[in-house]
Amino acid sequence: MGRTCEKPAQASLIMSYDTNNIFAKILRGEIPCHKVYENADAIVFMDVMPQSPGHALILPKSASRNLLDADPAVLAKIITLVQKVAVAAKSAYDADGVSIAQFNETAGGQTVFHLHFHVIPRYEGKPLNTHARNMEDNAVLAANAEKLKAALAA
Repeated sequence: MGRTCEKPAQASLIMSYDTNNIFAKILRGEIPCHKVYENADAIVFMDVMPQSPGHALILPKSASRNLLDADPAVLAKIITLVQKVAVAAKSAYDADGVSIAQFNETAGGQTVFHLHFHVIPRYEGKPLNTHARNMEDNAVLAANAEKLKAALAA
């Protein structure tokens, strides 16, 4: 016999996409970013509150709140880019490993409601910085963007 978890009907509904979220504004060019890569389907830029040097974000250009409402065709394209950025980040920052993170809804840790993936270089014995706490210096972000661009181009 399995257990059943009853949830209110409204809890299972997927929320609508907010066209005024910060990532939508970045995609429209209303807010600047430290862009690393862009193609017809996606953009890669540096996280302004990195958990580790080289922390990058990958976003599809198509509007979706998160993985739960994303078009599977978009996901197929974006995951190959996530892999490419992860390989480049490990090389560019001489990292011991790479964490890939993707959050869905508030309870799942999502704070910006546009589908995005975090690529975070990791180092043995070094904990991650707390996310969304401290803004990184623009000069550091610019330098890190250039490092990642070079590794992607190699």
